[in-house]
Amino acid sequence: MTASVIKHVVPYYSQWESADLVPGFVSGADAARDPLWAGSGADSPEEYAFWAPRMCGVACLRMVLGSLGLAVPPSVELVKELSGAGAYVRDGDAVKGLIYQPFAEYVAARWGLDARSAPVLDHGAVRDVLARGGLAMLSVHWSIRTLAPVVDARGGHLVLAVGATEDAVLVHNPSGFPGASQRYASVPWVDLDRFYAGRGILLGGRTG
Repeated sequence: MTASVIKHVVPYYSQWESADLVPGFVSGADAARDPLWAGSGADSPEEYAFWAPRMCGVACLRMVLGSLGLAVPPSVELVKELSGAGAYVRDGDAVKGLIYQPFAEYVAARWGLDARSAPVLDHGAVRDVLARGGLAMLSVHWSIRTLAPVVDARGGHLVLAVGATEDAVLVHNPSGFPGASQRYASVPWVDLDRFYAGRGILLGGRTG
């Protein structure tokens, strides 16, 4: 790695409409009481509250679209589109997803983006895609928001890699804490693998 700094201009979206209320939501506050829930495009506060904790990937996609100057659909509207594409599979109160391959295929078809599922994605590949102007969704454990010293699992949550330095990857975290770990949060490369499942989705610019 070189000492150069990569930092792409990317708007931030939380997976909850009220980004400043994330600490309460992750601690168990009822998301149906989010005063901005209607902005999600959900039909009811309850529908929004069901999907909000599951929309980290949708938030990452919204950030990517915004960075490219494309229209950014409301979050629950995107969930419904992605469910139709097979990227989310709901069975009652259980949801399987985000499923990378159908997600990447739909993003490529819908917006003409270079989107690829990456079942194996090492640090070097993350930095390379960032250096080429792309972005990367990384599968990490939610506790990356505080850089917890002890983690009981890897993966399960998606953050968007938006930059890098010699020492750290910079991420927009859809469930990060305001003023601390939402925007351009610095995660040292030496700490990343405590949280990182080593897979993700690579997203570049428009192909056409």
